[in-house]
Amino acid sequence: MSALSSVLKIPTASVLEPLLYPSRYKGAHGGRGSLKSHFFSELACDYALQIPGFRMVCVREVQKSLKESAKRLIEDKIEGMGLRGFRVLHDRLETPGNGVILFQGMQDHTAESVKSLEGFDVAWCEEAQTLSARSLEFLRPTIRKEGSELWFSWNPRDATDPVDKLLRGTELPPNAIVVETCYKDNPWFPDVLEEERLYDLQHNRDRYAHIWLGEYEPTALGAIWDRQTIHAHRRNELPLINRIVVAVDPAVTNEEDSDEHGIIVVGIGEDQRGYVLDDMSLQGSPKEWATRTVAAFDKWEADRVVIEINQGGDMVRHTLQSIRKTLPIAEVRATRGKHVRAEPISSLYHLGRVSHVGTFNKLEDQMCKMTAAGYEGTGSPDRLDALVWGMSHLFPGLTKKPERPVVEIPQRRTAAG
Repeated sequence: MSALSSVLKIPTASVLEPLLYPSRYKGAHGGRGSLKSHFFSELACDYALQIPGFRMVCVREVQKSLKESAKRLIEDKIEGMGLRGFRVLHDRLETPGNGVILFQGMQDHTAESVKSLEGFDVAWCEEAQTLSARSLEFLRPTIRKEGSELWFSWNPRDATDPVDKLLRGTELPPNAIVVETCYKDNPWFPDVLEEERLYDLQHNRDRYAHIWLGEYEPTALGAIWDRQTIHAHRRNELPLINRIVVAVDPAVTNEEDSDEHGIIVVGIGEDQRGYVLDDMSLQGSPKEWATRTVAAFDKWEADRVVIEINQGGDMVRHTLQSIRKTLPIAEVRATRGKHVRAEPISSLYHLGRVSHVGTFNKLEDQMCKMTAAGYEGTGSPDRLDALVWGMSHLFPGLTKKPERPVVEIPQRRTAAG
């Protein structure tokens, strides 16, 4: 597979170069200043010059006016590069060879009206984090022309958003290229944006990682974790590890809409710091989560599996030992609520004593929705619970309830004494 030959010879940031190759799905997610929109607007101009009668639709979930669309950006590219054969109209752009670029809101479409896009070459979904599942269901089978492409650019908001499930889930659709980018990947990052970035780094720490790094948005007020702290201590390479445990927090039920089974691998390094090494959580039957847990134990050559015994502890142990009878298991007991158990582990992060080796989006999303008052997300935070169990086992001194001091009460002296 070779990259589409470019007419315009536009310089491209290396992180975005994979998107020059033909693919049914093309996705670029990241924060501000990461070139996502500039890249796709330039690619649209290039395609329009190479494909006679090129037809493209730029969609958003809701588009109240053309000012909210990519129309002005594409117009600027046409003007800035001095391109011929384009005609700028009020509601659309006409491309060489009687082609067209339209700008529409998906919320305005019905199952019937969206069929008008069947012969289009490209659909570019701007601000794709806001697309509903309904809109994706309408759009994907509609753009069906041979060789047609679906482009997505977005700043991730939540792991449950439909575009994230589609293009950042465990199984990508066939013929998909998805890249992650941020301001660091932009060789032309302007000084004015650098000033804005540094300001947010100092004064908007809770939202900095979402705005500039493209990490999920912190949605819970008063969360005891924040994405900037997690990111500040993140590592890309595995350090020397002394002990590794696999912590598991199974869901109570096994239905189609049940919570996931949290399976998190954590370790303590030679530097006595904690490390999150893997997230192997899944949704499935008891046999499936037990098999996955044992697989995680083997993959990481772990020392033991950590389980919580308050709810169904005997069942959890039995299920695991039905897969491997000799599996070493450590039991922990919950004596306090979820948020209270999580706070000592959160303090380790804020002290810089825990690092994530890599990025674990769904786990980090749950972490940033745990507040001092409780969990603000949907469902149960099974990944987070497993993390807390694992770290509590590695740092037992943090989670032991302090013993009450014995206070000696002086005896009253009697008149005779």
